[in-house]
Amino acid sequence: MIRAVIFDVGECLVDETTEYGAWADWLSVPRHTFHAMFGAVIAQGRDYRETFQEFRPGFDLYEEREKRAGAGIPETFTEADLYPDVRDTLAMLGADGLWLGIAGNQTVRAGKILRALFSNDVDLIGTSDDWGASKPDPAFFRRVAEVVPAEVNEMLYVGDRVDNDIRPAAAAGMHTALVHRGPWATIQWNTEEAHKLPTFRIESLLELSGVIKQFNAQAR
Repeated sequence: MIRAVIFDVGECLVDETTEYGAWADWLSVPRHTFHAMFGAVIAQGRDYRETFQEFRPGFDLYEEREKRAGAGIPETFTEADLYPDVRDTLAMLGADGLWLGIAGNQTVRAGKILRALFSNDVDLIGTSDDWGASKPDPAFFRRVAEVVPAEVNEMLYVGDRVDNDIRPAAAAGMHTALVHRGPWATIQWNTEEAHKLPTFRIESLLELSGVIKQFNAQAR
């Protein structure tokens, strides 16, 4: 049985196109060049943060975030940056009686934005900065398991990355759903792990209500 659904943030709930465009501008790099390098780094299996090093060796992401904030252009996202299926999906799953959470690798600042956007829609919002552990560290998923009021095998973690979301969540004993969008899922979608590891492979979050109901009916 699945009783709780926990969502990743970037490229699951939030389309990060605006934010990565802002980083390209901050680095004074043409956006298409930044995006091409970003995709190349991901395709090579490297940490996405290495993209910044390609343009500015020694780049410190946390330090530059603070510099951006000081310059009046902090990291941000708004309702307009949410994927169009997000609101309806949360409403459907809530109506189905499922416990809902959001947990991802996000800063304290992003956590405040998430709470402003979603506090009325989900039961819990947690970030890596809140917990002092980042995906794919098993400690992150242990923290999720601690705060969700369900058994670990009753949890479904939804994300767009095999490496950061699906693999570690499955290793923690959770069910998983891989959503096909964003650069990581696009690159990883046809890999062996992307086919074998997830409990569900979905094109839209709107599919979750139906596949969970079917899964739970078979589990009874």
